[in-house]
Amino acid sequence: MKTLTDFQKLVDAEDFLNFFEIPFDQTTVNVNRLHILKTFSVAIAEVDEKKELAEAEKITAYKAALESAYKTFLTSNAQEQKVFPVFQQEHNDVVKLTEIGAE
Repeated sequence: MKTLTDFQKLVDAEDFLNFFEIPFDQTTVNVNRLHILKTFSVAIAEVDEKKELAEAEKITAYKAALESAYKTFLTSNAQEQKVFPVFQQEHNDVVKLTEIGAE
Protein backbone atom coordinates (compact mmCIF):
# COMPACT_ATOMS: atom_id res chain seq x y z
CA MET A 1 0.00 0.00 0.00
CA LYS A 2 1.32 3.41 -0.98
CA THR A 3 1.39 6.14 1.66
CA LEU A 4 1.90 9.90 1.70
CA THR A 5 5.01 9.31 3.81
CA ASP A 6 6.45 7.16 1.00
CA PHE A 7 5.36 9.75 -1.56
CA GLN A 8 7.14 12.56 0.29
CA LYS A 9 10.45 10.66 0.04
CA LEU A 10 10.42 10.71 -3.77
CA VAL A 11 12.95 12.93 -5.50
CA ASP A 12 12.96 12.81 -9.30
CA ALA A 13 10.53 12.22 -12.13
CA GLU A 14 11.48 8.57 -12.47
CA ASP A 15 10.86 8.01 -8.75
CA PHE A 16 7.35 9.40 -9.05
CA LEU A 17 6.57 7.45 -12.24
CA ASN A 18 7.89 4.21 -10.73
CA PHE A 19 6.05 4.82 -7.44
CA PHE A 20 2.76 5.08 -9.31
CA GLU A 21 3.73 2.24 -11.69
CA ILE A 22 3.27 4.46 -14.73
CA PRO A 23 5.14 3.11 -17.76
CA PHE A 24 7.26 5.84 -19.34
CA ASP A 25 9.63 6.58 -22.17
CA GLN A 26 13.00 7.67 -20.76
CA THR A 27 13.69 10.00 -23.69
CA THR A 28 10.40 11.84 -23.13
CA VAL A 29 11.21 12.23 -19.45
CA ASN A 30 14.76 13.39 -20.18
CA VAL A 31 13.54 16.08 -22.57
CA ASN A 32 10.52 17.25 -20.54
CA ARG A 33 11.49 16.41 -16.95
CA LEU A 34 11.10 19.89 -15.46
CA HIS A 35 7.91 20.60 -17.38
CA ILE A 36 6.31 17.34 -16.28
CA LEU A 37 7.27 17.96 -12.66
CA LYS A 38 6.07 21.58 -12.75
CA THR A 39 2.71 20.57 -14.22
CA PHE A 40 2.48 17.77 -11.65
CA SER A 41 3.28 20.13 -8.76
CA VAL A 42 0.51 22.52 -9.80
CA ALA A 43 -1.93 19.59 -9.85
CA ILE A 44 -0.70 18.39 -6.43
CA ALA A 45 -1.44 21.84 -4.98
CA GLU A 46 -4.99 21.64 -6.36
CA VAL A 47 -5.48 18.18 -4.83
CA ASP A 48 -4.09 19.37 -1.49
CA GLU A 49 -6.67 22.19 -1.38
CA LYS A 50 -9.35 19.51 -0.99
CA LYS A 51 -8.98 18.97 2.75
CA GLU A 52 -11.71 16.34 2.87
CA LEU A 53 -9.72 13.77 0.86
CA ALA A 54 -8.47 10.69 2.68
CA GLU A 55 -4.87 9.57 2.18
CA ALA A 56 -5.77 6.86 -0.34
CA GLU A 57 -7.89 9.33 -2.32
CA LYS A 58 -5.00 11.80 -2.42
CA ILE A 59 -2.61 9.11 -3.66
CA THR A 60 -5.10 8.18 -6.40
CA ALA A 61 -5.53 11.84 -7.39
CA TYR A 62 -1.73 12.34 -7.42
CA LYS A 63 -1.34 9.36 -9.74
CA ALA A 64 -3.98 10.71 -12.11
CA ALA A 65 -2.27 14.11 -12.07
CA LEU A 66 1.12 12.64 -12.90
CA GLU A 67 -0.32 10.49 -15.68
CA SER A 68 -1.98 13.55 -17.15
CA ALA A 69 1.19 15.66 -16.89
CA TYR A 70 3.31 12.95 -18.50
CA LYS A 71 0.81 12.25 -21.30
CA THR A 72 0.61 15.96 -22.10
CA PHE A 73 4.28 15.94 -23.05
CA LEU A 74 3.96 12.81 -25.18
CA THR A 75 2.03 14.83 -27.75
CA SER A 76 3.08 18.38 -26.96
CA ASN A 77 6.21 20.31 -26.08
CA ALA A 78 7.36 22.91 -23.58
CA GLN A 79 6.83 25.86 -25.89
CA GLU A 80 3.25 24.86 -26.63
CA GLN A 81 2.39 24.23 -22.97
CA LYS A 82 4.10 27.39 -21.67
CA VAL A 83 4.58 25.95 -18.18
CA PHE A 84 7.40 28.29 -17.21
CA PRO A 85 7.29 32.11 -17.43
CA VAL A 86 10.11 32.23 -19.99
CA PHE A 87 7.75 30.60 -22.50
CA GLN A 88 4.91 32.96 -21.62
CA GLN A 89 6.86 36.16 -22.32
CA GLU A 90 6.88 37.93 -25.64
CA HIS A 91 10.41 38.07 -27.01
CA ASN A 92 10.98 41.07 -29.26
CA ASP A 93 14.66 40.31 -29.78
CA VAL A 94 13.98 37.12 -31.75
CA VAL A 95 13.65 36.88 -35.52
CA LYS A 96 11.68 33.83 -36.59
CA LEU A 97 12.72 31.92 -39.68
CA THR A 98 9.26 32.48 -41.12
CA GLU A 99 9.91 36.24 -40.98
CA ILE A 100 13.04 36.05 -43.10
CA GLY A 101 12.30 36.52 -46.77
CA ALA A 102 14.30 34.84 -49.50
CA GLU A 103 15.62 37.62 -51.68
